[in-house]
This record gives sequence, structure tokens and C-alpha cells, in this order.
Amino acid sequence: MSSKLEAIGIAKRYGDAVALEPTDLAVQAGEFLTLLGPSGSGKTTLLQMISGLVAPSAGRIEIDGRDVTHVEPGKRGIGMVFQSYALFPHMSVWDNVAYGLRMRRKSREEVRAAVDDALAMVRMSEFARRFPKELSGGQQQRIALARCFAYRPSVILLDEPLGALDKKLREHMQSEIRRLHKELGATFVYVTHDQDEALTLSDRICLMNQARIEQVGTPADLYDRPATRFAAGFIGHSNLLEGALDETRGARGEPILLAAGGRIPLPMNAGAPTASAARHTLLLRPEAPRLVEPQDGFVDGTIADVVFFGSDTRVQLSMNDGSELTVRCERSLSPRIGDRVGLVWDPYRTTLLHA
Repeated sequence: MSSKLEAIGIAKRYGDAVALEPTDLAVQAGEFLTLLGPSGSGKTTLLQMISGLVAPSAGRIEIDGRDVTHVEPGKRGIGMVFQSYALFPHMSVWDNVAYGLRMRRKSREEVRAAVDDALAMVRMSEFARRFPKELSGGQQQRIALARCFAYRPSVILLDEPLGALDKKLREHMQSEIRRLHKELGATFVYVTHDQDEALTLSDRICLMNQARIEQVGTPADLYDRPATRFAAGFIGHSNLLEGALDETRGARGEPILLAAGGRIPLPMNAGAPTASAARHTLLLRPEAPRLVEPQDGFVDGTIADVVFFGSDTRVQLSMNDGSELTVRCERSLSPRIGDRVGLVWDPYRTTLLHA
């Protein structure tokens, strides 16, 4: 299947500073792809080159197989939504949404129908005659979305559009953006540094770090099967157990990692790591282990802290080798600080991170 949007060897330098290493990325039609990463990772630079706001130093951008690298932004057929809303304060809501259509010289009837449809889509029809200063932050962001949707672009770029909203409103707007994506059927490329937002919204996530792509995959891929230590640490909460391979194997022939003061069985499909690497890192998510008696665990330790989170309880363990692990427990359990406990888990719920 051909890609809707493709970046081929795209790169950006500012003198000696590298904003984006040569990068290849393909986005399928109708996909919701999120560019995720810390500040300075290159995600916004990549988005701006796709939009045409920044010229690449190398490489090209294709949309529907057409090279648009040197096509001006307004002629690429792309919609853009910014964090700052960028609404005209002297225009009504209706006129803000109509602005792009008028610039494209649409007829009066086409403008009226498109604006009314876009406002209805974001559920803001009753606010059509208000001005931006009369709206809340969430309402202004809906108008910014409506203005973009009004002329039905096939590719929509969103640059941290929910960054200025509070937590509750962000969660509400995430639901709205998911709904709008399904209704429009357009290709969304979304920039955020918020991992929860990326996991919630995306069909696929492109994780970026130090001006390059670290890993591309579904939210489940990045959470359950991170390819690198950075990916494991950036997505979700991680317990990273450092250790060496035992020279002997377990009772079922499985590899054994000596870490956290215990003998930890590895998945049989862990890639048969060799002892040539002195140290190995095992990713263990907090929801994987369960508490058992100390003598029954792969590892054991002392409860150092217990934090109530509403739906569950987070237990901080101090292990025999001085490391710390975090475990999520059901509310029905009553762990107490100072208790000694063991931990067991399904080895296939762990990931061995190769160097």
C-alpha cells in the first residue's frame, strides 16, 4: 500500500547544530501518527518541514507520491493546528473558521456550508457570533480545529494543540480529537511530549530522541516491546533490572539473569543472549509482578513506601542489592512499610534490552 505522506532522507542543520538527522518516515492514509519525544528531539522540526514552514537541508517530502519539498505551505493541501490557537481576536468565531475558505476563493454558499458543518463537528455552532476573548481555552482550541477542518485537508498536522490546557480539559479534548479523526478519515500527524497522550490517541507512535527516530510502532509495541533502553524509560513507568547472565540455565532450560539479588528467569524467546556482554538490562513493568512470600519470589525485598492512587496502590521496594522496584497492587491488598515480600511474574511479560 502506498503512503499518504512520506519523508525521505529529510534532514535539518543550522550551521553546526543538527536539528534532525537524515530521517525516513512513511504515514499511511487515514492513520493517526504521533511524533513523541523530549524537547529538542527533532519532532517539531520534522513537523515544520512536512508543513513547509521550514526548508529541509536535505531529503524530500512526498504527499500522494508528489514531491512537495519546495511547494509553499498553502499549496500542499495540508491543515495545521497550533498550540497557541492563532485565532484572529477581531473576528467572530464564524469569520475565523471562514477565513481559510475565503482565502481559497470559495463561493459564498460553499463557505457558509463548510463553516456550519465544521462548527457542528466540533459542537460549537451556538458560539458562531462570539469573539475569541469570550471563549474558554478548550472552546478556542475547538475553533482552531474547526478552522482547519472546514476545507477538508487530507493531511492534518497538530503541534502540541492541547499543551496549554489543564489535565481534565486535555483528557476531554483527547476524546474529541479521536472522534474527529474517525469522522474525517484524514491523516493526522500529531506532536506531543506527553506519553499518555500519545498512547491514548495514536495508531502508531514515532518516538524521537537526539534528532533521530528511536522507534516506530503501535502504542502496544512501544510499551510492551521497546527496542532500546531510552524507549523503555520514556514510555510508561519502568523497572530496569541490571545484571549478568548465569552460566547455568533454569529447570526448563530458560536463561537466568542474576539481578536485584535474585535469579530471574528470562523468556525462552529472549534472543538467547550470550555472555559476551557483561551486563544486561531487563524491563519489568510495575503491573507485571505480584506479591508473594519472600522465599517464593524470583527476588525479594523490603517495602519502603506505599502510595495510594485511587484505582490501585503503588509499592516501592528496596531490594537486597540496594536497587529499588515499583509494583502496582490491587486495592484489596494491604502492604505495610517494613514488610518483607517476594515478587514473581510471567517471564514473557518482561523484555530483555540488548546493548
